[in-house]
Amino acid sequence: MSVPLYQAKAELFRTLGHPVRIRVLELLQDGPKPVRDLLAAIDVEASNLSQQLAVLRRAGMVTSYRDGPLVMYALSTPDVADLLAAGRRILGAVLTDRDALLDELRASGADR
Repeated sequence: MSVPLYQAKAELFRTLGHPVRIRVLELLQDGPKPVRDLLAAIDVEASNLSQQLAVLRRAGMVTSYRDGPLVMYALSTPDVADLLAAGRRILGAVLTDRDALLDELRASGADR
């Protein structure tokens, strides 16, 4: 029995619901990176990073491969980077709207 599309989408967005996972995906936008580089850029324990990378692998958002002694991680598709860019645009619009609303609230409070 297949999962409804809306449920699959919800799972995808749940996968993005952790700051370490988002940071990993951001770092991988520049190309494949070994685990040691990810660890150096993200202030987490190695075991935590390993767990988050496993979640991203299971979700199909990253791939891993060996390059000699290094385990390398890469985005599974450029669409992941596009999704992150869309998230930044949406967040920028939402925050801009909140700033405008806050300014409007402050201005209307001064009139009373």
